[in-house]
Amino acid sequence: MTEKQIDIFEKVQTQLEGMYNEISILSKKSQNDGVSLFKLKFINKILVDSNIVLNANYKPFDDFAVFDENSIPTNSDVAMILMQYLNCFEKLRTDNVGSDGYWNREKLELSWYWKIDGKISKNHKTKEPKKIK
Repeated sequence: MTEKQIDIFEKVQTQLEGMYNEISILSKKSQNDGVSLFKLKFINKILVDSNIVLNANYKPFDDFAVFDENSIPTNSDVAMILMQYLNCFEKLRTDNVGSDGYWNREKLELSWYWKIDGKISKNHKTKEPKKIK
């Protein structure tokens, strides 16, 4: 990945996480209620950006791009799709980070960094990869 791709990735992932958190709260309260058209427009914008970041290699579903605004999805449908996208973002991130370890009092300490053009960049720290849900 390049620095610009990392910046875009982090922005879109943050938006995706925020929207997932909001929708998952709604889904727990009333999973079968439809998402408002106002929210759906923002969700679809985030999904369009996510599809660009993930490209065909990491996109969760080949036949899904955005929700149909004429057929309002339920809170639980949106939460499910957003979680799939979050998992694919994490897979992309995991494939593009590396660690630099050192021993600290008999314990291996790891710092995680983005790889830029295939090499670990100490200027671009990130968090440890998660196990995908």
